[in-house]
Amino acid sequence: MAEITRKQQEQITEQGNPSRPQGEAGAEMLARMNESHAEVTEWALSYFDWRGDEQVLDIGCGGGATLQRMSAHIGAEGHLTGLDYSEVSVAESRAFNAAEIESGHMDVLTGSVENLPFAADSFNKITTVESFYFWPDPAENLKEVRRVLKAGGTFLLIADIYNHEGLSPKTKENIAKYEMFNPTLTEYQQLFEQAGFVEVQIHTQTGEDWVCVEGRK
Repeated sequence: MAEITRKQQEQITEQGNPSRPQGEAGAEMLARMNESHAEVTEWALSYFDWRGDEQVLDIGCGGGATLQRMSAHIGAEGHLTGLDYSEVSVAESRAFNAAEIESGHMDVLTGSVENLPFAADSFNKITTVESFYFWPDPAENLKEVRRVLKAGGTFLLIADIYNHEGLSPKTKENIAKYEMFNPTLTEYQQLFEQAGFVEVQIHTQTGEDWVCVEGRK
């Protein structure tokens, strides 16, 4: 892929709609996010202890890179499910993980965190990467995530920014532009506890704006 300027990247992001990727620009944006989110995702997933037989859900699976990364930890007894309410994201994620889906090791479905299409207590591990900003009702949606998490299971919320005084002017501009919900660390703690998660831990990385919020059921 040819090098593109920062201005071009911003135009693609705006046209692609980060809250619900759409069209050709959305597909291009998702491909870029598969790369740009790699470091924060790899860091955050290190907080999982893997057995290999887990049922795993990725909410807002985007371009599919997180599913692929987690698939390396899941054996034949486990299964991965991706969910996104963007048809473009579902298509891109399916294409990115075609071999895993063909083998029956993974599914990618269309759906919303508002009403997860799964029975209660379905998953050992749940992730969401860079999508919480756009959840329609964060407090209620977290309760829905907890509903489908198995007892003793773990949910990781992963983001490369959280609300604090050190955010750059450009980051603040983008938060306002795309109407992103961006809690403080204290607010994250409160949201998770109010949703019923226990053993809530907030992980941050020195020198970065990254956050990984860990909650158990």
